Amino acid sequence: MTLPRAWTWLIVGAAVLAACGSAVGLLAISSIYGDETDVFADTAVAQDVVNLALVAPAMAAFAVAAARGSWRSYLCLLGFLAFTVYNYAIYAFSLQFGPLFLVWVGVLGLAIFALVGSLSSLDADQVRARFASRAMPRTAAFLVSVALLFGVLWMSEIVPDLVAGRPSSSASDWRVPTNPVHVLDLAFFLPALVVSGVLLLRRHPLGYVTVVGQLVWIALTCLPILVVPFVSSARGHEAVWAVEAPIGILCASTLVVLGLLLRRVGAHGETEPSQLG
Repeated sequence: MTLPRAWTWLIVGAAVLAACGSAVGLLAISSIYGDETDVFADTAVAQDVVNLALVAPAMAAFAVAAARGSWRSYLCLLGFLAFTVYNYAIYAFSLQFGPLFLVWVGVLGLAIFALVGSLSSLDADQVRARFASRAMPRTAAFLVSVALLFGVLWMSEIVPDLVAGRPSSSASDWRVPTNPVHVLDLAFFLPALVVSGVLLLRRHPLGYVTVVGQLVWIALTCLPILVVPFVSSARGHEAVWAVEAPIGILCASTLVVLGLLLRRVGAHGETEPSQLG
C-alpha cells in the first residue's frame, strides 16, 4: 500500500499551511484571537500549540512514510487528517473572521480532499488481510464505548438547555450560536466511531481501514483539552483542571489500544490471534 503522490503533496501542503497559521496565531494571540472570549481564545491557543508541536509535523512525516510504502503510517495518517478536518472546521466556521481566515479555509479544504483521496486509494481487502480478518471485539467495543460516552455527555448538556428554552451553555462561553464540537461530534464523528466498531465486528474491509485512524483521532482530540488548562493558567485566566484526569485516562487508554493493535499485526498480515483484541 503506497499513498499516491497527489495526495502526499496535498497532505504536506496542508501540514505546512497549518503550521504557518498556528505559528502566526501563537505569535500574535491578541491580533488573531482578541475578539474571542477568554475560554474560546485559550482553546484556540491550545489547539495551535498541539498543531505546531505535533500534528502538522507528524502528518507530513506520516504522509512521506506512507508514500514510501509504510502501511501503518498510511492507516495512522487517516486519523491525523480526520483530526485536521475536525479542528479546522471549527476554526473556519466559529472563530471571528480575521487575518488567518483564508489559511484556515485552505487547510480545511486540503485536508478534506486528502482524506477522501487517501481513503479511496487504499486497498481495503489488503488491509483486511493484514489484520487476518479478525473480529477484534474488544477494540470494536472500545470505539463504540467512547462514542456512547461522549454522546451521553453532550446530550446531558443539550437536552436541559433545550427544555429550559435557553441558549447552549457551552456555546455561550464561546459566544457562538451553537457549540461546534457538539455539531461535529453528534452529526459525524461519534456515529463514525460506532460504524467503524460495528464493521470491525462484522469483519468488513472498511472496519479494518478505519479502526487505526479512529483510535488516532480519539487520542489527538484529547491533547488540546489537556493543554487548555495550562494555557489558561499561563494567560492569567481561570483554569479548569478537573478535566485532566478523565481525559488523560482516555488518551492513555486509547494509545495503549492503538499500540497493541499495531504491534500485534505483522507487516505481512501475520498476527497473534490469541492476543489481537
